[in-house]
Amino acid sequence: MPTVARTRIKICGLTRPEHVVAAGELGVDAVGFVCCDSSPRFVPPQRLALLAGELAPFVTPVLLFVNAARETIEQALQLVPHALLQFHGEESPADCARFGRAYLRAVAMAEGVDLLDWEKRYATAAALLADAPGATFGGSGRVFDWNRLPGMERRSRPLILAGGLDASNVGAAIRAARPYGVDVSSGVEAERGIKSEALMREFVAAVRATDGVS
Repeated sequence: MPTVARTRIKICGLTRPEHVVAAGELGVDAVGFVCCDSSPRFVPPQRLALLAGELAPFVTPVLLFVNAARETIEQALQLVPHALLQFHGEESPADCARFGRAYLRAVAMAEGVDLLDWEKRYATAAALLADAPGATFGGSGRVFDWNRLPGMERRSRPLILAGGLDASNVGAAIRAARPYGVDVSSGVEAERGIKSEALMREFVAAVRATDGVS
């Protein structure tokens, strides 16, 4: 992979319009909406269009699913037709690609998991999202050992780094893994499921400081 000049930023699990607006004002690249009803960050279909309507130009919406029915995903895409998809469950490559949309494939970096194997299997993915393993599907909010990731020169797909990131550790994570982008959720929350604009701002500033961008 070529050298990353600017680390892309995705803030996931937004549930309130004002936080979608704030993300745009901070210059993030993507925002994630969780379409899994077991999550405290779940956005029901009737709110998806409302939240997506607050997106700033050039900010990409990402819809996160965990073993969702095809009809559920199609309904969400009708509401947010320009969205990327993100899969965190047991979806096969065919399941992920069947909608004809760019998608991110989450990889729980448990002991023995080889990201390069996942690259080969999910060759149609726009990027792989490396996260810490959890007791359930979806984000764990925990950090994993970034040294377990293959070096940038060995990777063939863009890497999005997730798992317990916040303003205090994202700089070290970027320097260790050299990802295409970083994905944060619980690390910018005032309480579970509710984002903090101040923490969002600190996170973006920490990424930009690491990139050397003022």
